[in-house]
Order: sequence, then C-alpha cells, then structure tokens
Amino acid sequence: MSNPLEAYQKWLRYPQLDGGLRDELEALSGREDEIADRFWKDLSFGTGGLRGKLGAGTNRMNVYTVAKAARGIGKYLLQASELASCAIGYDSRRCSRSFAELTAAVLAELGVRVHLFDELVPTPILSFAVRYLRCDGGIMITASHNPREYNGIKVYDRSGCQLNDEAAREVAACIARHQDLVSRLPDCADFAGRGKILPIGRDVYDAFHEAVLERSIELPPEELHVVYSPFNGTGNRAVRRALAALPKLRVSVVPEQENPDGEFPTIPRPNPELPEAMALSVQLTEELGADICIATDPDCDRVGVGVNTPDGVKLLSGNQVGALMFHFICEGLRAAESLPEQPSAATTVVSTPMADEIASDYGVKLYKVLTGFKYIGDIVNRLEREGKAEGFIFAFEESFGYLIGPYIREKDGVGAAMMVCEMASFYKNQGMTLVDAYESLEKRYGVFVSRLETLRYEGREGEELMRAKMDALRGRQEIAGLRILERTDYLHDDTGLPRSNVLRFALEGGRQAVYRPSGTEPLLKLYLTVRAPTREEGEREMEAFAPAALEPVVQRAAEQPEQAAPGKERLG
Repeated sequence: MSNPLEAYQKWLRYPQLDGGLRDELEALSGREDEIADRFWKDLSFGTGGLRGKLGAGTNRMNVYTVAKAARGIGKYLLQASELASCAIGYDSRRCSRSFAELTAAVLAELGVRVHLFDELVPTPILSFAVRYLRCDGGIMITASHNPREYNGIKVYDRSGCQLNDEAAREVAACIARHQDLVSRLPDCADFAGRGKILPIGRDVYDAFHEAVLERSIELPPEELHVVYSPFNGTGNRAVRRALAALPKLRVSVVPEQENPDGEFPTIPRPNPELPEAMALSVQLTEELGADICIATDPDCDRVGVGVNTPDGVKLLSGNQVGALMFHFICEGLRAAESLPEQPSAATTVVSTPMADEIASDYGVKLYKVLTGFKYIGDIVNRLEREGKAEGFIFAFEESFGYLIGPYIREKDGVGAAMMVCEMASFYKNQGMTLVDAYESLEKRYGVFVSRLETLRYEGREGEELMRAKMDALRGRQEIAGLRILERTDYLHDDTGLPRSNVLRFALEGGRQAVYRPSGTEPLLKLYLTVRAPTREEGEREMEAFAPAALEPVVQRAAEQPEQAAPGKERLG
C-alpha cells in the first residue's frame, strides 16, 4: 500500500500527465482526505473485474489505470496463447468508447488480435461474441448499474464467462507488474489501419438474436402493451428487436431514457432494482394504461419489471421475477413435451427458496452457487463438458439477472425481457396479471418474503471496518434476538464452493440472514428471507426482522470513517 501523498506528488511531477487530470489533481492541493481516497491503493482487479469512480489517481478509472489493466490482461492472454485474440465492447458511460479503443490499442501493441465493436453493445452480446468468434477472451467497458461517476472493466474467458477466482488472481498479478504512468499511450486508429484491430460485423448481432428466439416458449399469446426503458444505455435496439419478433405485442419507449447518455440525466443510479430508477417507466405505464413495464440497466444484463394492477403499478423483485420465469419455462416446456430428460437450472445461495420448491416439482436439478453470474457460467461450462448443456433451461440471481438458455455464460437482459413479455402475454390470455400469477405460486409453493438491505463503507477505514464487522458476526450466538439453527461460513467451512467472505444464518421462526460484502462497490449487503403463512404476515414480520438483523453491522457514530459517513441504502 503506497503513501497517498507521495503517490499524489509523483503523478503531479509526471511531465506527460493528461492536462485534464493534472488540473483535477492541482485542485486537490491541501485536501488530504480526498487525496488519500484517490491514492491509498491501486484500483483493485477482483472477481468482478475492475470498477471505480472516474478521475485522477491510482484508485480511479482514467487512461493510465485502464492502460495498466489492459497491459496486464494482454499479458495474461498471451500466456495462454501466442496467437491470442480478444473481443472488446463498451456501453454508453462516460469515457467507455475511449477506454475501449485504448484497451484495444494496448492489446494490439502487445500482439493480441483484437475484435472491436464499432458501436455500444449490450454485455450479453459481448459474451456471445467471444464464443461466436472463438476468441481467447473478452473485455467489456462498463460499470453495469453503478452510479454515473463510475466506469469499469469486465473480463471474460474463452467461454464467454467472467473470469473465475483463480484466473482473476492471475490477471491481478499480471496487472500489478506494470506501472500506472507511461510515456506514451498507443492510438487505436494506428492499429486499425494496419488490420491489427478488426471491426465486429452484423453477423454477431444476427446470430445472438436467433439464439435468443430459439428459447421462446410458444404458448397462446394475448395482445400486450409494454413500456420499455433502456435507461439511456445499450439495450434499446437489441431488446426492441427481440420484442418485435413476438406476436400481438406493442412497445412504447420512455422517451427521456431512450437514447444513449452516460450522464443518465433522469436517474441518479441506473439500477432497475431501485424504485426511483423505475419512476418514469411506472409513470408512462399508468398514463398509457399499458400492461407492464420493463427496464434494462446500462449494459443490458439486468431487467426490472412493473405490473399494472387496479391498485397501480407494482414493481416485482428479482426473486419474484426469477420464480415466475422459472415456473413458466418449466410449465411451458412440459406442455410442449420438450422438457429435457435431465433438466437443470441454477441460482445463488441468497436467492429465494421458492426456486427449490419449483425445481423439486418439475424434477429439475438445481445448482446453488455463490453470488456472481460467473459461478452460474461455470455450471453451464461443466454441463457442456459433460454433454448436458442442452438440459440447462434457466438461471437467475435475486439482483435482477436472468439467463434463459446455454447460448451465453452471462446474465442476459435481452432474452429475459423477451421471456417476461411472453409470460405476461400468456397469463393475460388466462385472465391474470403477473402479480396474480405470483400469488398463485405462493399458494402452491409457500410464501417467502425477501428483502435486501445495504450499508455503505467508503475508503480504507470503511473497508477495514466492514471486514471487522464480518469477523464479529462469526462469533455471534444469535441474530436479531433469534437462535441460530445453522451457520454457514463460506470463507472457512467446507461447502464445496469457492472460498468467499459470506455468512449465512438459518434462524428460528423460518428466517434467514446472509451477510456479504459486495465485490464491486464499498457495500455490505444483507439478504433477508421470512417464510410465513400469508404475505401480509410475512411483510409484517420482515418490518421487525430487518432492522434487528442490520443492528450488528450498522456503524456507530464513533466508528464512521471521517471522509464519508455511510448511510443505509434500501434497494427494494
């Protein structure tokens, strides 16, 4: 860990420093807390790739930290193959295109053959392109659903899956060998002109589209009016193309959020998990009398869903949509007599237990993995090696990520949007909304009320404090005044899953609490579940359970880092 002030002064003394970054650093003179936040560490590469705020400093996303990461990724790829190739895509965020072109140039300079999208693209299509073009890896410039001041780098292996833990550690080690500041940054145009960087053609988009449509569940449709928002991101064309293939479907797009805009002017946090992010979609749904609204995050790998009911638009949780989609796919395939002989699906250890009930009902092998879609991708890869990939029918995680088939190894907002609309159309034909359909699942499988609570821990002090809070939880004998019936420590226990700083507590009274530090933001996440006889009773119990379960990790005033007092962020 470097001395922040020394690192700051080193950057200021660097003669070739980008003028805008120099101005930014000079304006920080005397602001020791801000300097410390920007330079207390290098922006770390982890299992979710690289992600951070835009700006000057080693702990920020800028041309120097991106070039350093690209050099490390390139060296890693060349270790695997002397003729390594890589597909690169980018979203609508600030600097995404320039970072993608810089990354392409750095890789080309090292000798990696680069395939570069010439326009912004959804993350699932980048994942598909890696497989389709038979590349050795892939890079997506995106910060997914983070706030507008963030950007990041997701890295994929040759299967189109985000790097597993071991590979991520190897890439991090390769990155660490390089310096941030270099005398020259390569130019993408130079390498493109020499055929070292190749544009990705329309055939990739067409093949992806066909792969999505192959997963369609052809059940009797009904006329459906859908409001859609791409959140000023990458989903507009791809999602609307998929929806256009469905019969009896009318799509209205939220005009303020239709076109790409990295400022996200109407959404402070472009995350479909947040009710405030869905506000304009809800408003237009009510104004037009549409049946449902859907929204995809900026890189189009997550989907939010709202349902128009007589009491107004109700937003569904990721667990509710996941359970609905899982059941719909199982039922649709069974009705068409095309449910595989050995069907399989996957979800995470923090997702709703209703998935287990549905899997048991339909004879589906359900794999439970850690949070992070790369673990689901690993499951699909394993099934492929065993010749069983065609039996894979669905995967989801509670954070609004879904995959409707084995055509990629990443969550897919395009395919999920299509499936949600098919599902809503089918149930409308039966005289039901998606809310009605979920209530019927509760009658069949039981009531599970879930909630996600998050606490923000900023900076070095926050990171250390969050680690201390997790360690303290390991010694507790009760949570929220409830006896612990079963404790699972995914960092120390032999669970058969990769080691991870996650704690799961099964508590008396049908309650569950899972504590997990985020891998991409300075957040501690708490996943809560209550099983109850009725939804009303479950929600009432959750109102008492949630604050009590949060109490062990809420920061006291004396503990809060000076540079940023964290606040609780309820995400739904």
